[in-house]
Amino acid sequence: MTTGTAPDSAGSGASRRRPPEVLERLVYQSTARHEFGSLHLFSLLTMARLRNSALGITGHLLYHDGRFVQCLEGSPKHVEQVWQRVLRDDRHHEIQLLVRGPAQERRFSQWAMACSSDEALHVHGTVGFFRVNTHGISSLGSHCSAD
Repeated sequence: MTTGTAPDSAGSGASRRRPPEVLERLVYQSTARHEFGSLHLFSLLTMARLRNSALGITGHLLYHDGRFVQCLEGSPKHVEQVWQRVLRDDRHHEIQLLVRGPAQERRFSQWAMACSSDEALHVHGTVGFFRVNTHGISSLGSHCSAD
């Protein structure tokens, strides 16, 4: 069978194309109510990756100087579920929606949640960790813009 096709419902062996995945990208920023140390950030990242994987969400979390910027991408339904959880999460305040809209493709397809932060917050061996420069900018930040 060809990739991207599925047998028809009659089972005749004829193939039809799967509908393209409908994607949405959401980017927000917030202020952390409390400073995050490396253990707290690692715990947050671990839980986010588990939840996001279950929902088919990919994305990137930047934490620098007590501020979060997060990019989420996935089905509109699941992006909304995560967004509502963020809005209820007491670790965030001053939450500001920056970008929300359709996405042509995933920009973080290999990461249930990549993370960028200061070198001091890097937990040795953390996969998907990217350092920020002295201005709090990560090489992945440009991927969080609208299509």
